Amino acid sequence: MFLGINHYWVFVISGIVLNVTPGADTIYILSRSISQGKSAGVASVLGISTGGLIHTALTAFGLSIVLTQSITLFNIVKIIGAAYLVYMGIGMYRNKSNFLEKNKTTNQSISFGKIYCQSVLTNVFNPKVALFFISFLPQFINASSAHGPIPFLILGLTFFTTGTLWCLVLALSASSITNGLRNNPTIATIMQKCCGGVFFTLGLKIAFEGK
Repeated sequence: MFLGINHYWVFVISGIVLNVTPGADTIYILSRSISQGKSAGVASVLGISTGGLIHTALTAFGLSIVLTQSITLFNIVKIIGAAYLVYMGIGMYRNKSNFLEKNKTTNQSISFGKIYCQSVLTNVFNPKVALFFISFLPQFINASSAHGPIPFLILGLTFFTTGTLWCLVLALSASSITNGLRNNPTIATIMQKCCGGVFFTLGLKIAFEGK
């Protein structure tokens, strides 16, 4: 046992398996990378990872437990997150401009920050992520540990590290493979609309999932 953590390497292996298992975050990142390129993919990875760190901190200090005790609050958070995804999906689908052109470096810079913030919000307002951290992390922590939030933070940072590395590989690979397609304005527009459709569908999925 290290700092109140049991079977740390089992946690690492389990975390990696969970990271490489496709989920909503994976679909979100791949959609961004395929339709908007490397910068958008990296921004979405960093945003999702930042959201994971926020959930880790909330779990470590006991705030996320509120979500498991209040169905009303849980549903409010879920609806906010779902509505935001649907809003982004509709916005991307309706956007007729190709803001992904490589020569528009200023727009790319602005888009990077915007996509990062959107990705953070998408992750933070997904109560399923909070419930995952609440249920998964305690399995590897000694209940009699006197180290307070430290074990949670260590496990959360570990999961964050492995997850970020894996998602960066996915984002860079997907953006590289589809780089030639994005240079075609027609195909770029189609991919952007597909990305919007994916976000719209994810939003509906989250909204209608049970607790």
